[in-house]
This record gives sequence, C-alpha cells and structure tokens, in this order.
Amino acid sequence: MVASSNATTVRDLRRSNRSRALWQVFLYGPLTRQEIGVQAGLSPATVSNLMADLVAEGVIVEVGLEDSNGGRPRSLLQVNPEHGHVIGVDVGETAFLVELFDLGLGVLARHLSAADTAVLDPHDAVSHVAAGVRSVITLAGVDARSVLGVGVAVPGLVEHRQEAIVHGQSVGWEAVPVESMLRGMVDLPVLVDNGAKTLGQAEKWFGAARGTDNAIILLLGTGLGTCVISNGEVYRGATSSAGEWGHTTVVVGGRRCRCGADGCLEAYVGAEAIAARYAELGGTQYEGGPAGLEEFVGSIIGAGALDEAADEPAALVMDEVVTYLGAGLANLVNLFNPERVVVGGWLGRALSDPFLPRITEAAGRNALRLPFSGVEIVKAELGQDAVALGGATLPIARLLNAGAMAGPAAAPIRTGRRPVFTAS
Repeated sequence: MVASSNATTVRDLRRSNRSRALWQVFLYGPLTRQEIGVQAGLSPATVSNLMADLVAEGVIVEVGLEDSNGGRPRSLLQVNPEHGHVIGVDVGETAFLVELFDLGLGVLARHLSAADTAVLDPHDAVSHVAAGVRSVITLAGVDARSVLGVGVAVPGLVEHRQEAIVHGQSVGWEAVPVESMLRGMVDLPVLVDNGAKTLGQAEKWFGAARGTDNAIILLLGTGLGTCVISNGEVYRGATSSAGEWGHTTVVVGGRRCRCGADGCLEAYVGAEAIAARYAELGGTQYEGGPAGLEEFVGSIIGAGALDEAADEPAALVMDEVVTYLGAGLANLVNLFNPERVVVGGWLGRALSDPFLPRITEAAGRNALRLPFSGVEIVKAELGQDAVALGGATLPIARLLNAGAMAGPAAAPIRTGRRPVFTAS
C-alpha cells in the first residue's frame, strides 16, 4: 500500500509539473526552457526533463532560436498546433456556429446554420450542433480520433453535475441535459459552459482582458451576461450561475423581462428591448424573425448616433440605453472592483464605437469614485466567433490541466496548415 501511495504521489507531481509548464508555453510561448522554468516555478533540471518528454511525444515543438547577444542561442518552444484538434460551438438564440481548430487555435473549418424554430428548441439546437461537428471534421479532412473534445457555449445557466445540465429560463430550457444529448449524437468528449463565460475565457487568454487578474467581460446581445474574473479565475458561485447581470433589477416594478420578472436590465438594454422601445416611441415596428434582429437593432444604433433630428425615436432609445447600461456597469464596478470591463457580444460591438465614451461617462456618474477611478472600460478585441473560440478553450484547458497525459493518440495525426473551409 505504501508503494502504491508513493507511485501515485510521483505520478501526480509529474502531471502537476507538466501542467504548469504547458500552461506557460501555451499562453505565452514561444519560450525558452529558462523562461518556462522561471514562469512555472520549476528547476532547470525538471524543465529539461519535462520538455524532452513533451517534445518526444509531439506535444511541444522547437520553433527556432532566440536572438543572442554573443552567448549560445537558446531554443524556443511552443505547443505543437498539429498535435490534435478541438471544436468550439456557439449556440445562439437564432443560429449555431461550429468551428474546428488546431491546437494553436487556428481555424481550419467552420459551419454556420440557422435555427428551425422561432423559439430556441433544445432538440433542434443539439441536432444542429451535431451536424456542424460532423461537417467541420469532414471539411477539414481530419481524423475524428485527433479531436480532443467539443466545447459547447450555450445561453442560460450551466449546472455542472456528473454531466452538464442547462437551465435557460429566458429561452424556455428547463434542466436540459445538453451534454448527454450531444454525446448520443457524436462520439467525442463534450464539455458545456455558459456563453458569457466562454467569451470571458477567450478574452482573458487572447483578448482585451489579457494580463488582468480582476476583470468583467460583458456579452451583450438578445440577452446580457457577464464573465467575472476574480484573482485570475472565472468566478462561478455556488451553482455556476454567477454573472447573470441581465437579470439584476434596475427598475422596481418596471418592464416585463423574458425571464418573467419585472424591471430587469435586459428589459431595457437587450436587443429585443431596444427594438420594442423604438416602436413604442414612434419608430418602425420590427416584424422580422429572430435572425434579422441584429441588423434591425444595428440600424437603430447607427441612427441614434447621428443628428437627433434625423431619427428622433432612435436618439431617444439610445439615450435610454446609455443611461441604463451605464447604471448597470456602475453596479458591477461597485460590487466587484475590477481592473477592466470588456464590452463584447454582437450588441456590445455595435454599441462600442459610437457610444462607449458616453456609456463610460454614465457609469462614472453612478459608480463610487474610488473603484471607478481604477477601472478601464474597453471594447472586446476578439471578433464575432469569440464565443465559439471560447468554447474551444474548454477541451484545451482540460488538456493543459492534465499535463497532456490524456488526449489523442501518443503519435498524433499530423495535418499541416490548411485553409479555412466554410459550410452553411
């Protein structure tokens, strides 16, 4: 029993050391062995042994030499993008984006499809995702055995039990077993998380929240969500429902929200709320389907940024959006004291260029002076596929946490760089 316990301890230590080194190489590479040791807190001998193993396994590759000032140049190491593949999925309320990435998170193929029903149906959604997964694997010409996993970003609360359960009150999902449903259609590991949290993880790793330990990333669209980064980690709360900012009350007894409550922030700032308020103030009534809402709301935002006389209802609506969004941001600043707030999502991108200075000013009027004095409010850096990219980080994180001691075959299937293939 003692020998078994000792063996377990040695194996766990090796896994932990590999994990620490791989995280540094993945997020900050290419790095030298010396830099890996310093950043991961590992001895030169340990790093030398770990890198020898990881290079031999094809997880790490040498990509050149660092510039030298006369000494012996050191090799630069990075995670091998050809060691395997991951798939990221953005389950939107009107469309489904599936993308296949190499381990450098370069996109090799994508598949976009629209919902078949006006109200997001879980069976329809999972069927679209499964079809998209099969499509991107075929389009990219990769072997399914090289796929480490499928990371699925969904609207609503994700309860992480033995398998992920999704509670999407605003879209009518009640305890939907998305993970098991998808596993029944695709023979691959599946990980599920909230879309705002996957967006936040992507922006933390590669985008506007990079380099911060305390940040809030906003996902603004039909609904409103946040990813709260606290002390460098995603804050989830007791049941992983932290960050449902859109359902905080801004007006007691106010407008009815899709969730069934009154006065939620989403009922004043969400895309459907903007369209409804525009019609209420004398603008055009939106009568299109959910798929056309983004374009319609974008036109209101554009008109609201122009001379008020050109479209008075749009100007009035945008004044209200700025006011309520500023108040909502101030609440986040007062509650969490972040270094940075990142405004993302398709609605966030549409609002940022014309209105971010005004929104920041409105937040400053409502926030406490001390926490507001130390916060930056910036637009997201990643594009429209940021949520799917964040989904792909889920199997990547699992690989790194395991020290790459689990995953595709020891001899990885090598595909080389390929163009991006698109299907819709």
